[in-house]
Amino acid sequence: MENLVLAATTSTPGVRFDAATGQLALSGESYPENSHEFFRPLIGWVSGFLAATVLPVRLEVALTYLNTSSIKSLMDILDLLEEAHRGGREVALTWYYDEENDRALEMAEEFREDFTLPFFVVARK
Repeated sequence: MENLVLAATTSTPGVRFDAATGQLALSGESYPENSHEFFRPLIGWVSGFLAATVLPVRLEVALTYLNTSSIKSLMDILDLLEEAHRGGREVALTWYYDEENDRALEMAEEFREDFTLPFFVVARK
């Protein structure tokens, strides 16, 4: 399976999905004109990775802004990881947020409420 690496743009996050290690990272801002089109390959990659390997998965999210449609697409990825976790797969998520951005902390905590997988919320300066 190939890695998935996309450079961040002004409206899309940077993506670094490593098939050899199970390390997944999303960083930057996410407000593409068509979130479904942007996230479709990411969701497909995660689904394929989970089907093709038994490696642990570590997702790091460092998104400073997400629009509503990006939130829905990210939830689709997290739902796949939650399903894998409930099936016995080792999965963990670390969500980084700017410690001066109370709204970012609230969003991370709202996401965390929906999942049982290990979900860590970490402040950054």
